[in-house]
Amino acid sequence: MVKEFYYPSLSRYDGKMPYRRCGKSGLLLPAISLGLWHNFGAVDTLENSMKKIHYAFDNGITHFDLANNYGPPYGSAEETFGMIMNKSLRPYRDEIIISTKAGHDMWDGPYGEWGSRKHLISSIDQSLKRMNLDYVDIFYSHRFDPNTPLEETLQALTDIVRSGKALYVGISKYPTEEANFAYNYLKENKTPCLIYQGKYNIFDREPSQDGILEGCENNGVGFIAFSPLAQGLLTNRYLNGIPEDSRIGRGGYLKKESLTEETLNKINQLNDLATQRGQSLAQMAIAWLLKDNRVTSVIVGASSVDQLSDNLNSLKNLDFSPEELEKINQICGV
Repeated sequence: MVKEFYYPSLSRYDGKMPYRRCGKSGLLLPAISLGLWHNFGAVDTLENSMKKIHYAFDNGITHFDLANNYGPPYGSAEETFGMIMNKSLRPYRDEIIISTKAGHDMWDGPYGEWGSRKHLISSIDQSLKRMNLDYVDIFYSHRFDPNTPLEETLQALTDIVRSGKALYVGISKYPTEEANFAYNYLKENKTPCLIYQGKYNIFDREPSQDGILEGCENNGVGFIAFSPLAQGLLTNRYLNGIPEDSRIGRGGYLKKESLTEETLNKINQLNDLATQRGQSLAQMAIAWLLKDNRVTSVIVGASSVDQLSDNLNSLKNLDFSPEELEKINQICGV
């Protein structure tokens, strides 16, 4: 059983934020973290972004997850966060965990992506400037680079910690074999991997099927799940069609082809089960992840304070009966 610590509520959420230990480290992360992938770049107002950050912090979300190319446009999420740091969060710097990443497409030329030492060190320097920070708490290699020696990528992470630009390092979306290599290399170099970030939700079970969660557990590494709502599919957004302001309606990463008749049927059945549990589908999807003690935290995105509040209410019921879990598996064909 994971020992959890609690944060007293200061706002509309009337529960308590559980904190889970990240692997075998000394670091505790909130069960729910706020991801700034979308809705925090130049596409949103600074006022709305600040409201969401403040609401999150007031309700025990002490971990804010970024990457160099979050926006849109690239870099703008970090810039927005940097402005909020200067306006209001600076006095609370020691109470929050800030993570960022490098590895995906960021700037022009051959050094603007992947896992070279050149890219990673240049990127952390740029990110710190955008966020007005001296260091980040967690710096990730955002994806495995098949064309760069893995030792080079991992040594760059080690050197970034030793330079004081990051307190911990993590990896994201690495294949199982390469992840295990990374754990061993970083441990031998006395900068152990703190955390693995991977896509995980009711529809996408890959981390529990390909050995990632098992590898995290065996190596004392935390696991943090992104895309817990399958880009919005695991919500009630599409029960009655495709809203114009939805991710599918706007033509974003989630495509119309993803919403097949079979998928919609699963969504309806899962929604019925969530209703029986007294939850929204989104709340049940988040709770389903947190039922597993190997999951340190779940990253949620939010376009509004109301959406974030709904996600936080998932913490009111994290328990599932064996019958409920079996029903979810049957619906998903697992």
